[in-house]
Formats: sequence, C-alpha cells, structure tokens
Amino acid sequence: MGQEVILIVIVVAFAAFMFYNSRKRKKQQGELATKMVPGAKVMLSFGLYGTLLSVDDEKVTADVEIAPGTVVTVHRQTLSRVVDDTASDITTTATPEDEPAAPKPVAELNGEPIYGERVESTDADTDAAKRKTED
Repeated sequence: MGQEVILIVIVVAFAAFMFYNSRKRKKQQGELATKMVPGAKVMLSFGLYGTLLSVDDEKVTADVEIAPGTVVTVHRQTLSRVVDDTASDITTTATPEDEPAAPKPVAELNGEPIYGERVESTDADTDAAKRKTED
C-alpha cells in the first residue's frame, strides 16, 4: 500500500510541475508578443540582430531590417527576443594587456628546445653528427 501512495504523489507532483511550466511559458510568450512592435530591436533565433519593421499574422512572417536598406523576411517564430538598448548582450573580453603572461613551458625554463623548435647548431653538434656518419 505504501508504494501506491508514493507513486500517486509522484504522478500528482509531475502533473503540477507541467501545469506550472505551461502557465509560465504562456505568460512569457504574451510578454514577448506585446514587446514585438515595429521599431523594436530584435534578435532572431539564429543570432542575427535587426530592427523589426512589420509582422504579418496572416502569413506568419516578419520583416526585419538587418542593415540600412537590407530587409529580410523571416518566419515569425524566429523572433526569439527583444533586445534592450541599455543592456548589453555582449560580454566584455579581456585584452592581451590585461591578461597575465602565460607561464613558460618547463623545457624552455631548463634551456632545452621546445618540441618542434629549430635550434642553431654549434661546432659540438656538427662534430657529433660527423662521428655518427663515420660509424
């Protein structure tokens, strides 16, 4: 009897979770639809930014200006979000001057050549090479 109760509780919790998520998603879609007005800066689902010119509900398309004079017609579902002008979606990256110097490889610290690095030969090296060819 204890197992049936646990199973029923799990099913009820799962159904409540699904109901809550569907309400939340509908609310977000409604907010997004109110923000999707001509002139709004939008980001398409494939990462392209532009200005929304018009939305045709009958054909389920939207006209987006991605550059001055360049207008593309996309499916309305590709409009993923409205971009706020004050907030930046781009994360700042550190410049090379801001980053600390990378640690040198151990071989370089020991005075040994790094794998693949060309080294100038000295007289001792040429003597050893001659001895190898004579043997």
